[in-house]
Amino acid sequence: MGKRTNRQTPFPKPITACPVPLTRTRSTSATILPREFFSRPTLQVSRALLGKYVVRELGSERIAGRIIEVEAYIGPKDRACHASRGRTARTDVLFGPPGLAYVYLIYGMYHCLNVVTERDGFPAAILLRAVQVGEELIDGPGRLCRHLQIDRTQNRIDLTVGEELWFEDRGERIDASGFGRHPRIGVDYAGKWAAKPWRFRLKGVEGRRSSEKSGRRRQ
Repeated sequence: MGKRTNRQTPFPKPITACPVPLTRTRSTSATILPREFFSRPTLQVSRALLGKYVVRELGSERIAGRIIEVEAYIGPKDRACHASRGRTARTDVLFGPPGLAYVYLIYGMYHCLNVVTERDGFPAAILLRAVQVGEELIDGPGRLCRHLQIDRTQNRIDLTVGEELWFEDRGERIDASGFGRHPRIGVDYAGKWAAKPWRFRLKGVEGRRSSEKSGRRRQ
């Protein structure tokens, strides 16, 4: 994929956070996650995303990844969250409404996909760290974005309308024994916030690991 530019004016007109009804995809067994799903507390949404699917539509092709690992970033006091540095043109999307994509670049080469959570005006998001596509485990946020062909072009798109990129519920339910809670990765600079067990990963996931390189990132 060639290098793309994504020029944005500061503080673009926000999307109205109105309720979005459940929307059926072409598969009758899947339901697109609506805005209400993401408007809840971030830790609750993080746990609920495990076992759901992130879906990427690329022309006539559709790639679906079962969500294996996520990390939560919550509010301006969380020193690991970009919003702790204030509301800027870059971080404005974190302030809502919920259900928007926050995509940023690290090390000049790796993209990271987040979904905005909580009430409109409160900055919080969930980073997608690993998905399973068929038998292949895509482990790492950079690998994930490369596999799904996600870059800054997808920043701020609405993930609740079922166009280009969205999340699906395909009926799988994960109880508390099915996942582990861990400290977030690469946030040692965040002091006491680095120890927060806000990374959630499904247990017992097996699959052929992607061989693509992926950098660590700060959120």
